Amino acid sequence: WPLQRAMLSFVEENWQRLDHGMWEMRGPLQAFTHSRAMLWAAMDCGVRAVRDHGLDGPVVKWERIRNEIRADIEQRGFDAERNTYTQYFGSRAVDATLLQLPQIGYLDYDDPRMLGTVAAIEKDLLVDGLLLRYRADHSDDGLPPGEHPFLACSFWLVEQYAHSGRLNEATALMDRLVGFCNDVGMLSEEYDVDSSLHVGNTPQALSHLGLVRAADAIAVASA
Repeated sequence: WPLQRAMLSFVEENWQRLDHGMWEMRGPLQAFTHSRAMLWAAMDCGVRAVRDHGLDGPVVKWERIRNEIRADIEQRGFDAERNTYTQYFGSRAVDATLLQLPQIGYLDYDDPRMLGTVAAIEKDLLVDGLLLRYRADHSDDGLPPGEHPFLACSFWLVEQYAHSGRLNEATALMDRLVGFCNDVGMLSEEYDVDSSLHVGNTPQALSHLGLVRAADAIAVASA
């Protein structure tokens, strides 16, 4: 708990700082919506540790900061016109990391704002039925063009489908993704649909973590 409290103290003082996001964008620092949501989750865990489990900490202060972070996200990280959260504050682009918002308890999988975000992600990021992390032409990532679908992101979509009443679509996408495993059951970072080849780091732990979460989501939805 002393370690967690030290981390929460850091969040208290630094949550408004800009960053490079989960994907380590090489471009200018931004207020990435996913990053801010993860900071919200940190404060939420701190609050629940005190309220629900009796640990010591400045819970009123943490609740205030948690609420400030949420208000900031809703004001600057949500595009009301498109009914979607955005990649970063002030952007109109979406990012697959937004699929993690319900995973961390920020909102429900079937919340209208989340369903709108999923629709925008499907429209902008689906390629051959698989998800890109983001559109390179809408993001300053400093990388050459031509990125392939990112498998972890597609597993996040399976999880979202399963938890929001789209079980048949979740199962179909899951079956396809599992079919990308190599002869020893390993998954890569990305997948080249045209050549049917693994691309990037292999094996990729994030892909396998996504598989486990997706399988659990389907099991829960099927029960």
